[in-house]
Amino acid sequence: MQFELKDLRLFLLVAQRGSLSRAAEQLHLSLAATSARVKALEERVGMPLLIREARGVRLSPPGEAFLFHARAILQQARQLQAELQEYGAGLRGHLRVFANTTAVTDFMPDILAAYLTAHPHISVDLEERPNARIAEDIREGRADLGIVAGEVDTHGLQSLHFSTDRLVLVTPPTPAWRAIQEIPFAQVLHENFVGMHRTSTLQTFLDGMGQQLGHTLKLRIQLASFDAMCRMVAAGVGIAVVPESGAMRYAQGAHVHQVQLMDSWAVRPRYMLVRTLQGLPAHAQALMAAVQAHHAARA
Repeated sequence: MQFELKDLRLFLLVAQRGSLSRAAEQLHLSLAATSARVKALEERVGMPLLIREARGVRLSPPGEAFLFHARAILQQARQLQAELQEYGAGLRGHLRVFANTTAVTDFMPDILAAYLTAHPHISVDLEERPNARIAEDIREGRADLGIVAGEVDTHGLQSLHFSTDRLVLVTPPTPAWRAIQEIPFAQVLHENFVGMHRTSTLQTFLDGMGQQLGHTLKLRIQLASFDAMCRMVAAGVGIAVVPESGAMRYAQGAHVHQVQLMDSWAVRPRYMLVRTLQGLPAHAQALMAAVQAHHAARA
């Protein structure tokens, strides 16, 4: 099936307005021309996309699916146009990096600040994604570089281990907590927790671990950074599970205590994922080298 972008835009507007006539009016088209273009779309699909009613139209089940993909195609077209305009303005390269919570909030901002300063004609999109989805996105070409932690299916990809982190429990520095140096996650599930925001990969993972143990985490507040989480813990709001690298970075200023988690999943090797190293442009390989160097300096 082949579609023109102008017809996808028309269908999107018809769906938004719930009316062929209102869509035609907004696009300065005749009702007959609008109806004919929508009918042609339906003929290409081979099924009705709209249900015609006395007071307008509504989407049929195939129409709902068509609308979902039409929106995605139009969004990609806008991104393509914007990216080509950037190239026209002197941009020489663009990277899409999908990473987990720790990478996005902890170490990638510092790495990218230095990288982008050294590469003024390169732009980078850094987006947070769940670990499992990152591998899928790399396989399907939605991103150039993925950064994951823990066990991930890397079938069909090339992976490069660059560091190992572990999750630790951060608690208020009370005498009772200071007497504990290590503990299983199962023994703290009754506590109040300070968590990451609901869409973070780390919080999704911890929620899943709690459910496997038959508990729902009692989250008193959810925040966007490990720094803010440590400050809440220091104030006595609850306890938190954060990467050790994040805890070490913020613990001194926030006056919190670290407890090692005894669970095997707390140890998390970190990997960079690509479809093929040989196919990467030089500026992508330079970013991977910067990630390696950053962690080698802290080893």
